[in-house]
Amino acid sequence: MVGFARLAGRSIGIVANQPMSLAGVLDIESSRKGARFTRFCDCFNIPLLVLVDVPGFLPGTDQEWHGIITNGAKLLYALSEATVPRVTVITRKAYGGAYDVMNSKHIGADMNYAWPGAEIAVMGAKGASEIIFKNEIAAAEDPAKKLLEKEAEYAALFANPYTAAERGFIDEVIEPRETRKKLIKSFAMLENKVAKRPRKKHGNIPL
Repeated sequence: MVGFARLAGRSIGIVANQPMSLAGVLDIESSRKGARFTRFCDCFNIPLLVLVDVPGFLPGTDQEWHGIITNGAKLLYALSEATVPRVTVITRKAYGGAYDVMNSKHIGADMNYAWPGAEIAVMGAKGASEIIFKNEIAAAEDPAKKLLEKEAEYAALFANPYTAAERGFIDEVIEPRETRKKLIKSFAMLENKVAKRPRKKHGNIPL
C-alpha cells in the first residue's frame, strides 16, 4: 500500500505491506508499485515512512520467470537512492531479503523502530528450525515435540526485535502507542537532512 499523509502538519509518503493481501509478501507488482512511489516522493522532497510486515518475497516459478529479482531490486534501488528523510517501523514480521528491501538500516534508513512483538529473522521459526536442527529433530524419540522445542528456542533467540537492536539494526523498540510521537520527533529531527553523494551523472537502476 502507498499513499500520502500529514504528520504534525508535515506531508509524508507512506509505503506499507498489506498482510490482508498474499500475507503481505512482496511480489513483482507490489515491488514496482513501491519503487515508483518512492521515486516520486524523492523527486518532490517528500519524507518517507515505511511500515513493515513482510514474510518475504512471493515464491514460485511464475514470479521467477517474470523477474521477481529484477523487480524486487527496483524497490531496493529506489529506497537506497532516496535522499529524503526515511523512517521505518517494523510492526510484525520482517523476514529475509524482503526485510532488507523494506528500508532497513542496511540500505541507509535514517531511523528504524520496531514494536515489541516484531519478528526480525532470516525466516519463520518453523521453517528455520526444520533446516537448522534437521539432524537433531530426526534423531529425537518424538520428532514433533522436538520441533516445537526448537521453534520456541529459535523464536526466543532470533525472532524478536531485541537481538536486532543489540546489533544496531533497530534504533529503538517502542510501544505501539508511542509510534506517532516518535515519528513526529524523527521527521522534525531529519527536516534539514542533506545527503552527500558521489558526483556522477546518475545511477544504474535495474530496469
